[in-house]
Amino acid sequence: MAMIFNLFPPPKKIRTASANLDLTNRKYIRLLQPGSEYLTDAIRRFSNNTTTSSSLTFGDPEPSQVLLSIDPTSGPSVAESYELRSNQDGFLLCAKSESGIYYGLVTLKQILEQVHTSVPYFVIQDVPDFEHRGVMLDISRCKVPSMKTLRQLIDQFSRMKINQLQLYTEHTFEFVNHPLIWADSSPMTAKEILELKDYCNARFIELVPNLNSFGHFERWLRFPEYHHHAECPEGFIHPFSNQRTECGSTLKPNRQSLNLLRELYDEYLPLFDSTYFNVGGDEPWELGWGWSRKKCDKLGTTNVYIDFMAKVKKLVDSRGRQMMFWSDIVLKQPGSLKRLSRDLVALNWGYEGNHPFNRECEQMAVQKIPFYVCPGTSSWNSIIGRLSNATKNLANAARNGLNFGADGYLITDWGDHGHHQYLPFSYPGFLIGACQSWNYSGSRKLDIEDGLNSIFFRDATGITSSLLVELGRVLELAPSKIRNATIFNRLLFWDMEQEPAVTQPIPDRQLKQCESALADFRSRVKLIQPGLDGQLLRGELSNAIDMATHGIHRLQAFRGARISHKQLRRNLTGIISSHENLWLARNRPGGLQESAAHLYSSLENL
Repeated sequence: MAMIFNLFPPPKKIRTASANLDLTNRKYIRLLQPGSEYLTDAIRRFSNNTTTSSSLTFGDPEPSQVLLSIDPTSGPSVAESYELRSNQDGFLLCAKSESGIYYGLVTLKQILEQVHTSVPYFVIQDVPDFEHRGVMLDISRCKVPSMKTLRQLIDQFSRMKINQLQLYTEHTFEFVNHPLIWADSSPMTAKEILELKDYCNARFIELVPNLNSFGHFERWLRFPEYHHHAECPEGFIHPFSNQRTECGSTLKPNRQSLNLLRELYDEYLPLFDSTYFNVGGDEPWELGWGWSRKKCDKLGTTNVYIDFMAKVKKLVDSRGRQMMFWSDIVLKQPGSLKRLSRDLVALNWGYEGNHPFNRECEQMAVQKIPFYVCPGTSSWNSIIGRLSNATKNLANAARNGLNFGADGYLITDWGDHGHHQYLPFSYPGFLIGACQSWNYSGSRKLDIEDGLNSIFFRDATGITSSLLVELGRVLELAPSKIRNATIFNRLLFWDMEQEPAVTQPIPDRQLKQCESALADFRSRVKLIQPGLDGQLLRGELSNAIDMATHGIHRLQAFRGARISHKQLRRNLTGIISSHENLWLARNRPGGLQESAAHLYSSLENL
């Protein structure tokens, strides 16, 4: 028979029969063996959240009273796999690992939310495609989520069978000897990391430490007190913008820098029980342009990079962790892969739909280097999302990760240039990526709207999910060659001195189509129900639409439309006010001033 449940992620195999299981008067969850504290707590949470009131028991009640029997001694032996069936004796969940039992409970909970008094007989046999399925949240580009937001996200990730979480950290941890670095960022504290770790463990998610340890150190190096650690203390010409930066962004690859990292690791790593540690290492833009120029000229910049990262690895090894690092530098010179240790994990990232994961994964596989594929949500620099690109990028990573034996799949969610996108615009990427990493083949025709509603919204009208999906496709009304962004974001922060090259080919009629579509969506936002987060969602979607519309209006005014700068200033002033209020609903105050400064700069250009 055809699939009768909408499950996210979809299971590998499901068979159904015509007979039905009557759920009335079934009140017991029968445990055939005791489990760990984490599993027992998970079963207790499940029993408290089922549609029928159920009690835990190690006894042997009448079969007609049993809702669920949990057997940890039989079933598939592959890690995290499980078998779930229904028959006249209730539901039976079998798995030989506690994580398998947990994921079976996750599936059963989604099923029970879709049925009432009965359910067809079925058998589900399920196992993930990727052993490690993670999400990385950027908490260093202005936004540091509140603990409430992080807990809510962890619950949602767990519901999608995500089993790793990383918090991308540059300066947003409260290192006791470096208060200058985190003073205005509302950082994570040691106490909060410990609380978060326990919350993750209870949901079978591994909290993986993440601290960038070579490039992207500008949040430290901007202070004169730390200039002695910088490759280029006085700044450098950035290769993307061709503008001089005010400070360096890359550590000197020397002993002094290693001593700093040693101190940071000794304070940070004991808070985690993960065996992994992501040291970053991506985009050391100015390496070889300053302190290490002579060495790079002699040995080659990539070799100097690998030598320093090998020394970082020794610090990581001595603390009982396996080093993860971003692989962009070594992949630029694939011959350098031969120099890498095989006792690390390379994180192969790329965020466009056509990123060459096939070539890069093959290069890793040939050298037998453990690696993850790391696509993204496509939310950053977008304002309202890039759904088609996200879908292609996430599927491309899963397909090639599977083909070439990737160890894991990490969904990245960044906050470049002020983190102006609101959290719901990352939800489609989280959903698609979680499903692709669990069951790539079964996720090719995913009902994204239903999945968003099931995991994130529980909105009976489905309006919120529909709006998010449709907003994520508005950019297709005015196609452009812009990468890793949308024209809406580009125009929102445009100085209006010269039209950007990426928008010049776009005709006025296409801009008008975007404007009309956004106006229609703006009116529909009012229909979002005021239930769980309803008021907040209305505000976030409305202000995102206003931001995108303002960008279009800036270009239309520049091209001669009858839109006054006074009107533009009034609209942007309202956007800034709303942005500042919405920020605090999900995030800490640190970083808000920096994020808003991008908008105030845009206001000054009017």
